[in-house]
Amino acid sequence: MGGKRALKAVIDAFDFTTGRKIAGKYEVLSLLGAGWEGEVYKICEIRTGIERAAKLFFPQRNIGNKTAKSYAQKLHKLRQVPILIQYHTEEILLVRKIPITVLISEYVEGDLLSEFLKKFPGERLHPFQALHLLYALTCGIEEIHLLNEIHGDLHTDNIIVNRYGLEFEVKLLDLFNGPFPKKETRQQDICELIRIFYDTLGGAKRYSKMPATIKEICCGLKRSLILDRFRTISHLREHLESLDWSSDMY
Repeated sequence: MGGKRALKAVIDAFDFTTGRKIAGKYEVLSLLGAGWEGEVYKICEIRTGIERAAKLFFPQRNIGNKTAKSYAQKLHKLRQVPILIQYHTEEILLVRKIPITVLISEYVEGDLLSEFLKKFPGERLHPFQALHLLYALTCGIEEIHLLNEIHGDLHTDNIIVNRYGLEFEVKLLDLFNGPFPKKETRQQDICELIRIFYDTLGGAKRYSKMPATIKEICCGLKRSLILDRFRTISHLREHLESLDWSSDMY
């Protein structure tokens, strides 16, 4: 699909209903989310009953299949990074006579971090819990950075929390896909991580009462101070590992 025809192929919503078949192999269970690139559905593999996730790309966001191809290749490159959703295969289906690319990935149970926080008093974590969450996310992002890639779009609606206790089990969604200055975007990942940490603690309403250990990480959310203290994600990970878990955390 190219040229003028590609420009006319515009779909802003697929609106798939429960029971809709995809590529004759999968059945739609529910809509998981929607974004600039397309929509993500929870699906069931008909022959096995295994639940998976299907990302459908809007044709105007996937001219020449470049977006989907690049996204699949990036996930494949990062397939050994456990914090990421694992990509399985690509399918093509016709929607309103337009070829649509579908990427099939693993489906992960859990709550989006934005919903997970609502389970706690004041919709915030205790500093001890928040530090463990930050550490889990930092270790995952570090693996991505060490492979010379970035996430590029970290926020509480892009993080799935599957389990917590002595440690958090988390997964990341929707990596930013496209050309980018990698140094600046790696720095963005660090700042966004610390912003998430700040928000899980209750944000501006609680920050003034936070212990010094917390403020040394958040740096008042001042980008220049954060990046001066944590030049790379590895510096942030090393800082967290060297913390003195003293009584000021409680």
